Amino acid sequence: MKLEKMKPSKFTKSEKSWMLYDVANSAFVLVMVTTIMPIFFKDIASAGVDNAISTANWGFANSTASLILALLAPVLGTFADMQGYKKKFFSFFFFTGLIFTLLLTFISEGDWMWCIVLFVIARVGWSGANLFYDAFLVDVAEHKRMDRVSTFGYGWGYIGSVIPFIIVMALIFLGREPGQDNIPELHAKIGFVVVAVWWMLFTLPMLKNVTQHYYVEKEIDPVKAGFRRLLKTFREIRQYKQAFLFLLAYFFYIDGVSTIISMATAYGRDVGLGVTMLILAILMIQVIAFPFALLFGTLAERFSTKTMLYVGISVYTLITFIAFLLPSMPTESMKVITFWVLAFLVATSQGGIQALSRSYFGKLIPREKSSEFFGFYNVFGKFAAIMGPALMGFIGAFTGHSRWGILSIVVLFIIGGILLAAVKPAEEAITEA
Repeated sequence: MKLEKMKPSKFTKSEKSWMLYDVANSAFVLVMVTTIMPIFFKDIASAGVDNAISTANWGFANSTASLILALLAPVLGTFADMQGYKKKFFSFFFFTGLIFTLLLTFISEGDWMWCIVLFVIARVGWSGANLFYDAFLVDVAEHKRMDRVSTFGYGWGYIGSVIPFIIVMALIFLGREPGQDNIPELHAKIGFVVVAVWWMLFTLPMLKNVTQHYYVEKEIDPVKAGFRRLLKTFREIRQYKQAFLFLLAYFFYIDGVSTIISMATAYGRDVGLGVTMLILAILMIQVIAFPFALLFGTLAERFSTKTMLYVGISVYTLITFIAFLLPSMPTESMKVITFWVLAFLVATSQGGIQALSRSYFGKLIPREKSSEFFGFYNVFGKFAAIMGPALMGFIGAFTGHSRWGILSIVVLFIIGGILLAAVKPAEEAITEA
């Protein structure tokens, strides 16, 4: 099915609805993965647990969630490519994530194990919904518009999620006693509810207006047919050589990105940074990441998507080295300055590298198999997300300091960059296939 031609500055209703889901799910990332939930886990759910151990536990929780989806993603994606299934799978995982986010409000001080269980299921729901959301990119955007639509989604996701973040922050600051640098338990839980409401509200356009246009015909036995198609893809893997070569590169460099996203706040607490400073830094990142995500999309049209992916990898490699040096800064003021430099660098590339990875892969795959291939995309991304936090957790626990864990991930950016060099530009890859 051909999508309607349009001017580059205009977006269709389905494109806008698709992009709004980035606004919806970004609130979960910002509050539940990056800022408040890690602090809640360390300071409340893990009260009395050693810092290095609680940070390691948080890494294991994120790794477990990634492992579960990684095992399910290819099979689920194969089924979802059948006519009428993609939206159903998206909805199931979305509502699962929503419900278990709300259940986290029942966690009390010291309940770190139950907190991990509920968080893992909530994150699996969020990640599963994102799998099918990403796969819908080929249904809403033409090949040449994918970079723009994908980066605008990430960009608006960053700036849009600032609103619920500010609401949650206001709740927490108002609930704290004067002079305290912690998060009050009740107000943090109210923040979880705010995330769920925001997530639901901005998902409604996606549920209403985004439709699966590319699919394979539904068969009498969808389970048998799904596994048969999955095996066929493996047998024909040479036909999709560039897509899978890209996935291998993506596996390594996105590992580092995901680790920094999920572990940064816990690491910041380990090196002595206050809750207020961490929260303000996250807010700054969200605001600055908005124009930089759009800039990455614009520059990709001029210099190529692959070139801008290298820019993102280079910036993250620099971030990793600076983060390792952070605890050894000779004065507190230098530590604070270095921390803000780190936050700015993260803001410049976080959205761009993720958005362009998604759109670059979307150009390499057959549209009618988008869910299946984005299932593989998520497998590689989730297995990478298992390795990074686990690696940081193990090395941090072994050495007694998280800085050595953060240093270990620099090799992943280097390997990812080397492998990316072997991937042909999307246009050449399509011609080759």
